[in-house]
Amino acid sequence: MSLPDRNNPYAFDEYLAWRNGFDYYRDDEFFQKVVKYFSGPAWPAVHEELSRMSPKVSFRWKDFSEAIAWPEKRPSVMHYDGHNHRIDRIVRPAQTEIMEKEVFSEALFSKRTSPWLRLAKMFLIYQNGEACIACPVTCTEGLVALLDRFADTPETRRILEHCREGIDGEFAIGAQYLSEIQGGSDVPSNVLEALEQDGTWRLYGTKFFCSATHADYAVVTAKPAGSEKVALFVVPSWLPGNRAREIRNGYTIDRIKWKMGTSELTTAEITFDGAVAYPLGPLDRGVANVVGIVLTYSRLTVGLSAAAFMTRAVREAKRYATFREAFGVKISEFPMLANQLRSMDTSARRTTAAAFRLYRDFLQLEGGLKGGLLTDEGPEMRRRRFAVRELIMLQKIAASWDSTDIIRMAMSVFGGHGIMEDFSCLPRLFRDSAINELWEGPRNVLLTQIHRDFQRAGSWYGAGDFVRDILAGADGKLAGDLGAEMQELVAWPSLFTMDDATMDVCSRWDAFCHRLYHAYQDCALREVCS
Repeated sequence: MSLPDRNNPYAFDEYLAWRNGFDYYRDDEFFQKVVKYFSGPAWPAVHEELSRMSPKVSFRWKDFSEAIAWPEKRPSVMHYDGHNHRIDRIVRPAQTEIMEKEVFSEALFSKRTSPWLRLAKMFLIYQNGEACIACPVTCTEGLVALLDRFADTPETRRILEHCREGIDGEFAIGAQYLSEIQGGSDVPSNVLEALEQDGTWRLYGTKFFCSATHADYAVVTAKPAGSEKVALFVVPSWLPGNRAREIRNGYTIDRIKWKMGTSELTTAEITFDGAVAYPLGPLDRGVANVVGIVLTYSRLTVGLSAAAFMTRAVREAKRYATFREAFGVKISEFPMLANQLRSMDTSARRTTAAAFRLYRDFLQLEGGLKGGLLTDEGPEMRRRRFAVRELIMLQKIAASWDSTDIIRMAMSVFGGHGIMEDFSCLPRLFRDSAINELWEGPRNVLLTQIHRDFQRAGSWYGAGDFVRDILAGADGKLAGDLGAEMQELVAWPSLFTMDDATMDVCSRWDAFCHRLYHAYQDCALREVCS
């Protein structure tokens, strides 16, 4: 019975003791099972290393991530020093810089770090949200992949060493500056100019959405003077000897963006005025290499980070439901909520299993996606490469969308406390997840691209065959029904005709792609749990 008490004794200490003592790896049996299954013979070494690192992620870095999320700690830019020198210094909290140094010191992209260890470490790190870490990590991964393929000068090889193995104990951080004010995802519409002067390439113009602006190096798209083709460059933030003097490499940081989510991350507008740049790959293959390499890793990370966000949100919601009482019973005992929690848990698990399964399939492709749809390979490898390309886009669409939905549902478990910024990380994860829905291609752009891809590939890889391949082991009727529906939808001649019939197909295609990827996720979850 509840009686009046002006000194209400209620406390959340029991729940907080669990939350503050939870080890992301040691205490997550399902994630251990996923890592063990996919890492195979490498499991003992991976397990040992994750057991070492996990306490840092779960406690020290988690606390840092929470501390830097307050509005007054958002990054800023100091344009001039006290002597009127343009420096464009990025100002960030000390906790951010300490955490960043410790995370990158894990040598995630070193040749010594196995792909499965890197992936598992990233999954643990991403449970703390973006925190000015997730974006720089994946951008650096993409930069390393580019350099590994195209570094052919002393300058680019040294940049690769700096990013992958570190120099004098310091690991470099990468960024990617692709978007311009007129284009966004429309990279071919870039107008940033690259001009070769006395054997040195220099960039002129503006980029409008430059995340990880504090990075050491950036992948930048630009058009060589007189060309309509986009080229790809790596641009140092400072030339040798100039970092300590705070002399930027021929560019200015015009302003920091004010974003809804990923607020701890520096995102800026930049003007290049003669920045020294080093080309990566053929000058007429910039778009293909951006899509085939840079965006591939970024989109894979969206799927992984979505799984990590969901994992933490669902875990904390489930535990809170066993702590909180309403109307005399634990709220976990209400069937409506219990059913929601079960559905949320399934979503988080299948998203995690599918992220690892898709990464495995990607690793098995020698040379990655290679860019474009047409290759001179045999039909089996050609189809495998195509299937992984489409699955990466499907994962990006479905996982980022599901993540936002699941986190919002998790917040509802906490009632009014679910939206309190100082009560839990969930509002921050929710905002970060919403950014992931837009990052590296909004939903409508990717849905349209997938439809076009299947039409172009129809003569050598039918939609029905694709569905049967990715749902191998699933219920035969489900695969058959989905395959038939996909064939029907792909047969629609164009998604660019403004009429009611096309609008209806667009709506059906949107819903279908989500259901198809969920079916793939369910297959991945059964594979892990069988």
